[in-house]
Amino acid sequence: MPDDQSNHPHPANSARSPFFMLKAFNFFLYGAIAVFASFFPLYLQDAGMSKLEIGTLMAIGPFVSLIANPFWGYLVDRTENTRRTLMFMLLGTLVLAQFVFQVHSYAMIYLAMIAFFFFQSPVFAQSNTLILGYIDGTPRKFGAFRLWGSLGWALTAAAAGFVIDRAGTSTGMPWLFTGLLALALLSAIVLPSLRRAADTTTITPPGGFRRVLANPTFAAFLLLGVFVSIPNAMNGTFMTLYITDLGGSRELVGWAVFSASALEAIFFLIFDRFFRRKLGFMMICLTTVSVLFAVRWYMMSAVMNPMHIVYIQMLHSVTYAGYFYVGTHMTSMFVPSAYRGTGQALFTLSWSGISGIVAGILGGWMFDNFGAPMMYQSGTVLSIMGAVGFAAMGYTLYRGGYHAPRVAAPGK
Repeated sequence: MPDDQSNHPHPANSARSPFFMLKAFNFFLYGAIAVFASFFPLYLQDAGMSKLEIGTLMAIGPFVSLIANPFWGYLVDRTENTRRTLMFMLLGTLVLAQFVFQVHSYAMIYLAMIAFFFFQSPVFAQSNTLILGYIDGTPRKFGAFRLWGSLGWALTAAAAGFVIDRAGTSTGMPWLFTGLLALALLSAIVLPSLRRAADTTTITPPGGFRRVLANPTFAAFLLLGVFVSIPNAMNGTFMTLYITDLGGSRELVGWAVFSASALEAIFFLIFDRFFRRKLGFMMICLTTVSVLFAVRWYMMSAVMNPMHIVYIQMLHSVTYAGYFYVGTHMTSMFVPSAYRGTGQALFTLSWSGISGIVAGILGGWMFDNFGAPMMYQSGTVLSIMGAVGFAAMGYTLYRGGYHAPRVAAPGK
């Protein structure tokens, strides 16, 4: 029987090496995306684009993800081979990135970015599925592996800021992104095969997204997440431009990104220690995180010194880590195991897909016409709306309880 028919690596055969390489994979993957997400808007600004043009271009990613996430999520569930599919996605991202960095016309970069984001945008969702697949049936915790992504994001961003400030955005950024992504791909290749045991009852049929969204509680969770994630996506796209507009350097941008993720690892460990898979507890966590998001955006709207952004970014460690951790586990609770890849794709779609489109276009327009403070004030209002929604949802579940809807068997 092929060695990839097991649900997770057998301890006797793989010892600790699969888990070590899984940590390395997360470190390099998140490091690569940190370079791209943090410095690509500056790369475009140096090329002469306005805030609205940059926001519109970055919104291509979330727009493409509306198609890419369902496609790759279904493919993962259908083939039952997360690792192999993820390797193909990384290879496509690596190759297409070279086209993105080589084209210079406005029209061509849009076309190149559409193809690039088709492979890149679902990577995080399926990397979560990969972690959950390897630790399934073991005492390992999700946060212990995801924290290596936070370390990769933080440490790489700090180093990249130093390098790019001296080498220049147009030179340093493409080389750093390409090198880190290549290391992530190599780590995935070295990982042992991962595939669910062959069982015809678990093969995902067409219509997985419709079946998953038939759960009204999960659908409400995704919808409320959009309110909270729009201002977070605005910050992710425009925070670096805000720093440079206030007179900050590329190196300070790197430290701001480092500050945002430096403590994420600690919070993932805290969640691993104290997290409870109870809906009431999770709803309290989401409400609290949404309130903290609102505080964070209000503080950003009042910034006068770029160094203050570095300090405020520290709140990212608890806000993003909290929402991400709770949301990932909530998704696995709401979604049947046969639809795990589809469920995680939908969670990512709500967090960065629909929200990213609104954030890129609306945020760019507001930044260009009214300035960053007004953009962040609107984010404060949206986060408060999300907090109220999660609180109401938690109260409803507390009073009525949660009853998982029955999912029809494949082929029914």
